Amino acid sequence: MKDLWPQLEPLLVHAERPARYLNHEYGCVYKPEADFRFCMVYPDTYELGQANQALRILVNAVNAQEGMAAERAFLPASDMCDTLRAEGLPLFSIESCAPVASFDAVGITLPHELAATNVLETLDLAGIALHAKDRAQDDPFVMGGGPCAFNPEPYAPFFDFLSIGEGEEALPEYLAIVRHMRSEGAARADILRTLAQQPGCYVPSLYRWRDEGTAQQEGSWIEPLEAEAPVRIDKRLFEGFAESPGWEPCVVPFTEVVHDRLNVEILRGCARGCRFCQAGMMYRPVRERSADNVVASVVSGLAETGYDEVSLTSLSSTDHSQIADILTRLNRACDGKGVRISVPSQRLDSFGVDMAELVAGQKKGGLTFAPEAGTQRLRDVINKNVTEDDLFGALDAAFSAGWRRCKLYFMIGLPTETDEDIKGIASLAQRAYDRMKAATPPEQRGSLRMSVSCALFVPKAQTPFQWDGQIPPEEALRRVNLLRNSIKYRAIDVHWHDPSTSFVEAVMSRAGREAAAWVEAAWRRGARFDAWTEHFNAQAWRDAAQEVGIDPEAIAQTAYPTDRVMPWSHITTGVSERFLARERKLAEQERTTPDCTFGACSACGACPSLGADNQLARPRVASGSNAQPESPDSDLRAHVAAPEDAPAAFDECQEEAHV
Repeated sequence: MKDLWPQLEPLLVHAERPARYLNHEYGCVYKPEADFRFCMVYPDTYELGQANQALRILVNAVNAQEGMAAERAFLPASDMCDTLRAEGLPLFSIESCAPVASFDAVGITLPHELAATNVLETLDLAGIALHAKDRAQDDPFVMGGGPCAFNPEPYAPFFDFLSIGEGEEALPEYLAIVRHMRSEGAARADILRTLAQQPGCYVPSLYRWRDEGTAQQEGSWIEPLEAEAPVRIDKRLFEGFAESPGWEPCVVPFTEVVHDRLNVEILRGCARGCRFCQAGMMYRPVRERSADNVVASVVSGLAETGYDEVSLTSLSSTDHSQIADILTRLNRACDGKGVRISVPSQRLDSFGVDMAELVAGQKKGGLTFAPEAGTQRLRDVINKNVTEDDLFGALDAAFSAGWRRCKLYFMIGLPTETDEDIKGIASLAQRAYDRMKAATPPEQRGSLRMSVSCALFVPKAQTPFQWDGQIPPEEALRRVNLLRNSIKYRAIDVHWHDPSTSFVEAVMSRAGREAAAWVEAAWRRGARFDAWTEHFNAQAWRDAAQEVGIDPEAIAQTAYPTDRVMPWSHITTGVSERFLARERKLAEQERTTPDCTFGACSACGACPSLGADNQLARPRVASGSNAQPESPDSDLRAHVAAPEDAPAAFDECQEEAHV
């Protein structure tokens, strides 16, 4: 493989943060003897990509295979992208500074919807044909994966295949097929046909995209072009997660990156069931690593890397059944060593504050809580399962213990939201500030600060709210202004996300294959790095929509009945569509569904369809609003569906286990 370093090195003197492009970081792996080479690409800058745990896990999984080597690549910052093009140099890997196009296979993660144009920027800069159909026999296979792969259609023409679900086992299996069949001289099309037979592997070129009427009539937007192409692609699940070591060898970068610390994943999945949350649906069931595993992993990781901070990561770290034991033991193991332990996902009750107290010691920065909605009615609609008492109890405990700053996260534009719910955010924030003030000694009240951060609701694929539309950007701004005018305390700062970027997110989340042309047209008009405020080009997206003839407003904002077949219906997370529709109905009724890890099964279908189950280190003990007493209404039928529907729902889950 060609080494581009002699040509690249002279350019770095003019680059912004040249350390982004240097190799030989501590912990990186070189396998020059390998006969099959894979490049894992994060479609954004090094600072963001190097902190991504999925990239680290997948690179390690491939490097663990005999005869296979995995290297990393990142999209250079915009200035360096332009410099490389001007100098005629392609995108390169970090480890060997080799052209990405010279690898046997290239994987591009899809971390969020605003990375879509960066996928095309990556392919073009690498010199790889944008469309899979235009790639030659010896070109690298381009695969995608990550959260956005659960609606793969807006990206479909650009990928040879996509990995749906967790990749620890799947990725090495797929690459082994490519390696073996290529060594035998198999045609590219035959390799793709074989990949399509593997669980969790989606090959878009093997399907014709149907029109609206046919899709609704046939129950799917895709029509197989060959009899062997599966009509449904189920996600892959890494069943060995709970027993696998939490310490994953990692690279220690030369330059500061986002979340520059040791990250140890302590559990995977979340069953709290927030109806807007895609991650809470796609990562089921819940699997916990044991306290022994976590503590040993942290101790090993700190010793191997030299970091002085460790983050215990997951969707809901303080839900771990052994979190108190984990933090107590880590405090003891790290005592006197200057190591800081952080728990980034905070439970909204006093128990969460108790856990924060265990790790903060005397260094009390700010606490973050996510009520999501300003009224209990709307929190019940979204199934947040927290109350004002939970929040106020947490604030009382936190500010009595010495915290002085707090951030509250909310969403605006949630289904059924009214102006009263917006005003409820202001009321809740002001009453929360009053609780903070009451719990703080008078002489320290001048240092109190509260931040209210508002995101615009984005209807995500594979969630109960996937059928709901997003409010228009101008309506979002009206509601933001209503909130700002309703908050009277100067000590409360209000921040909000740009509705224009959230609009693009909504289109990409809900669109079908027709959106791929929109993405390409926007990219050709200069759209790239859309997640960066200074780079987002709304006009490019508007002009692109006119060129390709799609109506992005209709895609983002139209509400549908729950029997409509959505463009991603052939991709499954394990959670049944019937469960999602039932949850949407319960939202209309302002009824909640409890977290199944604290009690009865909610019949979501994930466990039977995936042949797995929640794996808890020990039984979880509910607290706060989750600690609901048993009642005649607390059985499966009352929580999950109307009484006459629940047996059918459970039967459906049982049937899916045998599909």
